[in-house]
Amino acid sequence: MNRVVPLILAVALFMEQMDSTVIATALPAIATDLGVGPITLKLALTSYMVALAIFIPVSGWMADRFGAKRIFRMAIVVFMIGSVLCAVSSSLFAFVLSRFLQGMGGAMMTPVGRLVLLRTTKRSELVGAMALLTIPALVGPLAGPPLGGFITTFFSWHWIFLINVPVGIAGLWLTQIYLPDVEATAPPAMDVRGFLLSAIAAAGTVFGMSVISLPALPPAIGITATAIGLLCGVTYVFHARRHPAPIINLNLFRNPTFRAATIGGSTFRIAIGAIPFLMPLMLQIGFGLSPFQSGLITFAGAIGAITTKFMAKRVFAAIGFRTTLLCTAVISAVATAANGFFTPETPYLVLIGFLLLAGFTRSFFFTGVNALSYADIPDEQASQATSLGSVLQQISLALGVAFAAAILEGATLIRGTHLQIGDFHLAFFVVAAVSLFGAIPFIAMDRNAGAAVSGHRQDVGLEPEKAE
Repeated sequence: MNRVVPLILAVALFMEQMDSTVIATALPAIATDLGVGPITLKLALTSYMVALAIFIPVSGWMADRFGAKRIFRMAIVVFMIGSVLCAVSSSLFAFVLSRFLQGMGGAMMTPVGRLVLLRTTKRSELVGAMALLTIPALVGPLAGPPLGGFITTFFSWHWIFLINVPVGIAGLWLTQIYLPDVEATAPPAMDVRGFLLSAIAAAGTVFGMSVISLPALPPAIGITATAIGLLCGVTYVFHARRHPAPIINLNLFRNPTFRAATIGGSTFRIAIGAIPFLMPLMLQIGFGLSPFQSGLITFAGAIGAITTKFMAKRVFAAIGFRTTLLCTAVISAVATAANGFFTPETPYLVLIGFLLLAGFTRSFFFTGVNALSYADIPDEQASQATSLGSVLQQISLALGVAFAAAILEGATLIRGTHLQIGDFHLAFFVVAAVSLFGAIPFIAMDRNAGAAVSGHRQDVGLEPEKAE
């Protein structure tokens, strides 16, 4: 396997994933410079996620129409421009618009990066490549807060965005040299009505959930936006059934492995998406740690995620997708539930040990579902599959944060007090239980599903396929 291609894509995706969370610890400093409150500035976080939700669906069509490599490089340029504009913004309006522009670039990076990987990697080598590409999604959100706190504390918040410029330039240079050209195709005319419906559906849901969970605006606005998003989503389903070439092809769910991986992965991600929100808050509010200290502790999960890269391919080849996904889902749920027993007296080594185990198993799970999603997808449907998967990923992450916030708010209402460490314990128990539902789609899945990708065979008489 040519490891240069997935490594280049992984670095670009890490930049995008990290930037979605890196400003979290810098919000007070940025808000002071812009003359607004930190809660109001959370609109910048929301605008980034909304841009992702709007433009991800069209990224697959653009990659087919103009070439995946060209669109990927253009995405890096747009992301860099948005980063520079963020650094020089002098008002809330300019900053929010700049973050939206960053989100446009990020929206094209993720699905187009996966598409490049799918079209340049043999199916038998997909697990190893996906292991590299999965790491940014897990490490980025964990690395963002401590890195943002470090830069803001010892330098200036402007460097949070300016640092993307040299990284982006290096990415453009490396992609020009090492990224193979993926030929453009002749896709049908763009489904404009479907794009509008899907954009409003995804943006309304993401925006609404973000406002509800991080109320920079009245909750009524979030509820209304979510309702509009869901209505447009239902309308799109009827539209897609009648349109000959919908921008998001829902017929992909007829593929059993794609269906199981997408539904199981999205359910698991909703639960796991709550943890980067819950853990830093518990360490700061319940344990009395600083944002930088809590960020350093939670980064242990990123170290656990990185280690999967060195063994993912062998494990999936040895025991297959089904067994690996079921086992890692259960172990991850146990490691998540363990957070509900942590107190300020818990030794940090114990806490870090469970975070390492959780990061390790979650990375295995997401590597598996990402590779399995595309195991049986024909090449001509690859762009639609990457777009659909990326849209659901953004929605499930937004739902995860809203889910965590709802648990904490419900607990405080019942107790009639401010947030206490017991509220976080309850949240971790609920999140662990919900994450187990992500394993259900794989229980009935054929034990040899995705064998052409994993190289695993259990049935005697079946010839091994392309296993290295």
